[in-house]
Amino acid sequence: QVQLVESGGGSVQPGGSLRLSCSASGSILSINAMGWYRQAPGKERELVASAFSGGTINYADSVKGRFTLSRDYAKNTVTLQMNSLRPEDTAVYYCNLNGRTRYRYGSGDYWGQGTQVTVSS
Repeated sequence: QVQLVESGGGSVQPGGSLRLSCSASGSILSINAMGWYRQAPGKERELVASAFSGGTINYADSVKGRFTLSRDYAKNTVTLQMNSLRPEDTAVYYCNLNGRTRYRYGSGDYWGQGTQVTVSS
């Protein structure tokens, strides 16, 4: 099985910072992309930032310049540094891995359980 262990999250005031980390384990053959999505109440799950196999990192327009995603290829981890947080960043954040494992044929998506990020005064 593939396990995505998330850490970080919590409650912070506007303008504050949080750091989310995700570590993947299991029989992972290859990773196409690894990053973070989020889902706010009443909204669809959306991409926050993801690091792709080609080395590119995609960010949602709403977080560009504020969030930074880093990936440690040796440890199969990603870290999302979130600065200048806004109330609209409040959501459940989910770690995502898209890749090949021994458990499925072809590539598939794997998800963490989600961690709450709350930005309020």
